[in-house]
Amino acid sequence: MIDVSVIIVNYKTPRLICDCLQTLYQYTKAVTFEVLVVDNDSGDDSESQVLKEFPEVRWFQMGYNSGFSRASNRGIENARGRYVFLLNSDTLLINDVLAQLVEVLDTRPEVAAVCPMQINRDRQVHHAIFTSFSQLRRHFFIFPHTPFMLKLVHRLIPDPVYSEPDQVQWLSGACLMTRPSVIAKVGALEESFFMYGEDSEWSNRLGKAGKLLTLHDAFIIHLEYGSQDDYRQPDLSHINRFRTQMHVSNLLWYRKQYGLGAYLLVMFHYISLVPIIFGWKMVVNLRQGRSPFYQLDNQTKFAKQLGVFLRFFWPTVFDRKGFYKV
Repeated sequence: MIDVSVIIVNYKTPRLICDCLQTLYQYTKAVTFEVLVVDNDSGDDSESQVLKEFPEVRWFQMGYNSGFSRASNRGIENARGRYVFLLNSDTLLINDVLAQLVEVLDTRPEVAAVCPMQINRDRQVHHAIFTSFSQLRRHFFIFPHTPFMLKLVHRLIPDPVYSEPDQVQWLSGACLMTRPSVIAKVGALEESFFMYGEDSEWSNRLGKAGKLLTLHDAFIIHLEYGSQDDYRQPDLSHINRFRTQMHVSNLLWYRKQYGLGAYLLVMFHYISLVPIIFGWKMVVNLRQGRSPFYQLDNQTKFAKQLGVFLRFFWPTVFDRKGFYKV
């Protein structure tokens, strides 16, 4: 039997996939693997480019831009390996990381899923990657970053404490290995998610089947924003700290995991913030001798983003199955 089924979702990133697969074949020696690429209707020559360099790849076409969850699930349904490994197209291996992950799952039956540490192109660890749900929950709330407020929010939403240094609550879907038996037990990825949030929701269910580990001695390069020519992170700010699609997906995850009351509290928080952030900026402008309407772009962007959230409000309130795509 094949050891690992490597599942990569593609949307117009054939060159990234070829670079990723080159490192996968270069470094993976101790375990056997197959590669399944699921294409989200790229509408380009992705398939011919990848199969020309790697004809052994199994290619699947979704027929529409189905996002990450649905495409990954298509790959999972067709996987033949002992383990399933979700891998982003904008990743690069630097050693035989698959063998490290397989060894953990082979020798530790209490582990439900495992992933490596992510590093950037400069070999620096991505410290901003969340490993606990509390980190993301605190990020939902927009408040002044004073020592008192930071301490208060950490006290209200504390991080979990584990005796094992590698144990976490949340594994990134960019490079995650698990067992088909675990997927059969907890279910595949939730297909209401288009992009983002699906790995946090899945991690919550995976964690009910066993430990989740991020190995501190295993690494993989994650370019991030690899589908963008300049690899630049979109402009974010203190009040606009998520991209819109990411925020809609995170709100859906929040509703599913923490219930209606928690979701309504966050939405009330955002709605009440609109007059506060506009009023505060206008007062600052007046005190500086400027027009009260000077440089309200950030506040306007937040209000527009809230309008998008409200479009999904009732489906999220009732936790309806759907396709939460902006």
